[in-house]
Amino acid sequence: MSEKIVKIGIVKLGCVGASPLLEFLLDERADRGDIKVRVSGCGAKMTESEAEEAAKIIAEFKPDFAIVVSPNATLPGPKRAREVLFEAGIPVIVISDGPAKKAVEELEEKGAGYIIIPADAMIGARREFLDPIEMAAFNSDVIRVLALTGVYNVIYESIDGVIDAIKKGEKPELPRIILNSEKAAEAAGFTNPYAKAKAIAAFEMAASVAKLTTTACFKIKEWERYTLLAAAAHEVMRYAAKLADEAREIEKYGDTVTRRPHSKKGEILRKKKLIEKPQRG
Repeated sequence: MSEKIVKIGIVKLGCVGASPLLEFLLDERADRGDIKVRVSGCGAKMTESEAEEAAKIIAEFKPDFAIVVSPNATLPGPKRAREVLFEAGIPVIVISDGPAKKAVEELEEKGAGYIIIPADAMIGARREFLDPIEMAAFNSDVIRVLALTGVYNVIYESIDGVIDAIKKGEKPELPRIILNSEKAAEAAGFTNPYAKAKAIAAFEMAASVAKLTTTACFKIKEWERYTLLAAAAHEVMRYAAKLADEAREIEKYGDTVTRRPHSKKGEILRKKKLIEKPQRG
């Protein structure tokens, strides 16, 4: 009897740091045989009509479950994408940033799962400051923070838990996680306490960026002031990425970086030392 192949649909609306690499976290070597993934998106825009179109593409794929990843899951676009998937009877996991906390009650009422990441902070989206290069640089910093502080560990391990349950013919328990710095750092598997402390600090710095960018984008009208605040926010994220990098370097020096690659069958393997084979457990 052949093993069930789990179909995963991903709807990407707008961009958060969890979005660009999401499907690749599940199959980093492109050799995993137990999953089949389809991704649909509508670029930077998050209108209801475009979100609906993107979600319908995934609904037609008939996945075993779907992930909707976007900024601020309370907005009409992400909400409409979820509704399309709910109407098709597809279990939904929402991955979003800090403002999505306001959607938790609604998500739980609908039976949806969620992973909310306060460190995945809003960008400084003011025309006087943000151009394509600044956008790319900011997102590269966010990705580094999420990767090295343990956030990505939480994401892919939570999703792998859902995949594993479906493969066994069980009803999956969808993740319901509001992530904080300590949970993330624990998932990263740091050995050195200084490395863990730096990762916690990096997460907290990244989370603080949202306060600055929200003020710059929505509360201040004078362009000189909001331009300066947006720039300040991006500087904080840049140094958060540097601090996260320092945390990993400490682990490298001790030869204690935790690596959890996927096997071809989708199992999460584990190793600590660079020169050793990954093992189960």
